[in-house]
Amino acid sequence: MKITDKIVEKHGLKQEEYRSIIKLLKREPNFLELGIFSAMWNEHCSYKSSRIHLKKLPTKGKQVIQGPGENAGVIDIGDDDAIVFKIESHNHPSYIEPYQGAATGVGGILRDVFTMGARPIALLNSIHFGAPEHPKTKSLLNGVVSGIGGYGNCIGIPTVAGETKFNETYNENILVNAMAVGHVKKDKIFYSKAKGLNKSVVYVGSKTGRDGIHGASMASAEFDENSEEKKPTVQVGDPFTEKLLMEACLELMKDNSIISIQDMGAAGLTSSSVEMASKGSLGIELELDKVPCREENMTPYEMMLSESQERMLIILEDGKEKEAKKIFDKWDLDFVIIGKTTNTNNLTLKFNNKIEGEIPIESLASKAPIYDRKWNKKNPPIHKIDIKDLKKIKIEDALIKILSSPNHSNKNWVTSQYDQMVMCDTVQKSGSDAAIIRIHNKDKAIAVSVDSSANYCKSYPLTGGKQIVCENWRNLISVGAKPLAITNCLNFGNPENQEIMGEFAECLEGVKEACNFLNYPVVSGNVSFYNGTNKKNIYPTPVIGGVGLIKKLSKPLSHNFKQVNSTIILVGKTFGHIEQSCYLKENYSITEGMPPEINLLNEKNNGENLLELINKNLVLSAHDISNGGLITALSEMTLASDFGALIYKPKKLTNLFKYFFGEDQARYIIEIQTQKLPIVEKILKESNIYYENIGLTQENYFEIEGELKISTKDLFKINNQWYSNY
Repeated sequence: MKITDKIVEKHGLKQEEYRSIIKLLKREPNFLELGIFSAMWNEHCSYKSSRIHLKKLPTKGKQVIQGPGENAGVIDIGDDDAIVFKIESHNHPSYIEPYQGAATGVGGILRDVFTMGARPIALLNSIHFGAPEHPKTKSLLNGVVSGIGGYGNCIGIPTVAGETKFNETYNENILVNAMAVGHVKKDKIFYSKAKGLNKSVVYVGSKTGRDGIHGASMASAEFDENSEEKKPTVQVGDPFTEKLLMEACLELMKDNSIISIQDMGAAGLTSSSVEMASKGSLGIELELDKVPCREENMTPYEMMLSESQERMLIILEDGKEKEAKKIFDKWDLDFVIIGKTTNTNNLTLKFNNKIEGEIPIESLASKAPIYDRKWNKKNPPIHKIDIKDLKKIKIEDALIKILSSPNHSNKNWVTSQYDQMVMCDTVQKSGSDAAIIRIHNKDKAIAVSVDSSANYCKSYPLTGGKQIVCENWRNLISVGAKPLAITNCLNFGNPENQEIMGEFAECLEGVKEACNFLNYPVVSGNVSFYNGTNKKNIYPTPVIGGVGLIKKLSKPLSHNFKQVNSTIILVGKTFGHIEQSCYLKENYSITEGMPPEINLLNEKNNGENLLELINKNLVLSAHDISNGGLITALSEMTLASDFGALIYKPKKLTNLFKYFFGEDQARYIIEIQTQKLPIVEKILKESNIYYENIGLTQENYFEIEGELKISTKDLFKINNQWYSNY
């Protein structure tokens, strides 16, 4: 087949990239080779627009065993235990085919974790939809939630935490980010680096079909009015087969048979073989007529680019093939030796004893394009909002508007579709600041949370990037966990747009600054560009997934009030930052202004000292303050419990709306036994932490002196009405 400009364009390659391919090969590629370059050089696989920025992130720490560059990150949690975790996007597939797109997103991230030798113990997600009134939102929401629940429930991994958000910026491009967490012994971690010559390259799992061909390329381009035509590029998942594959792989990992192992994810057999060979500075020869296929007359091109799910590529030690095959036969899975490692440093593809393609590995990996794209620095917004100029409303009415809004309403309708307790190690499930999962048969646990804040990042990306790291850090602190490391999923628009690239660069700079200061390294992640339709890009939406350690799990700390007549303490200073607040958005449809300032010194000091109070058993409940401000956080503590609160009027900040709805950072609410107040105050004062005694817990009512009084029953009704009516 003659390679024309149109064929090159259809493969998502630019003409200058095609010329680079010719130069690297010293000849024109054939159609199969072009497809392979297309798969490996697309944005989704090569990170060609993001690599120079990603290198700036802190990725090392004394707790880090494996940082970015493997299937998932790995951290040390002591006692020879390690945690493996990663978050990835499946945005485009989920918009085109919501159920299968979301389901295969879950399946893919699970494979990244158990490929490393870890048994998955938890799933999380961050899902973003368009305006609720948009004609597509309801069906997309139903499909995605069903897909996440369907896959996770069937495979038997609890979905323990996440977030569901709505904003018109996602009307034509939803976000579906899936995170998986696994547990492994430190001496049983497996990697993807190929080693040794003439070692068996083994295909295991499901058969290869025509689903998902060009899936990675589809994820590396904007949508347009013809996006529905891309449905064939969406993979089809089978959680029951994935369960079998997981158990078979984990069983094989008990001995020393495996040299390297790689999930067949984006770009399928192409990416898995190239990545293994590249890391090991080896070549790989594949006999494609041996690839198990579920459809007739599949071509080498289709085999190499298929993204059929539930498949792995394994390189085995000599003489281990027979015993390994027995394991996969037992689990009723394909096990076929389809190739070998070589010293050629080439990807050699044979079909019916004929070489159909031969490409230097380095041309697909290390010599893939890297772009230092131009970007524009964003100036801080100068618009200042004078709250006195706004139409006067009651505090009660403003709070009701927030608690009954789509983004703050009770989301039990979503979370009830996820099995959160399977495996029996979920100590605290979704609804609190972070979920808590016990390390099986041990008295220690991990805490996990995912967070995003697109409006802050859109307003001023540098501050937004810092804020979302800090919020995630606070969520782990609030349940008594020491934050250890993060994974990130960076969802942005078209990187060829200088403004969008500027949002990416500055968000990442903010993430870097916060992670460095908090000693909170990035160990894995994913970049998702080209999120947009017809040149309309989404808001910058970096999602942070954090993992923390609870060394001694005596009693999990949650955000629900525990008893009557406890003292309620506000930790951290309130300045009344109202711009970019939920209060302005929900009550006045105002979205202008700067996000709140991030003081990293206060974040660290307040968080570390709160953790000390928690470890000394001085805190009954805790909750970080973020979107919606102090009053929303207090309402959430009431809604999660059988008790209300009596909150005093502030003595220093005169504007009540700024005080109660301002979104100043580095703040927490803690509930303590009143008799322990002197001890708590002493520790806070010695640590130079600003705090206020703001009220007491009480029965039946949520109340602010002289301003509002709502029964806890009515508050519950207000918070539950949106989802029940949608």
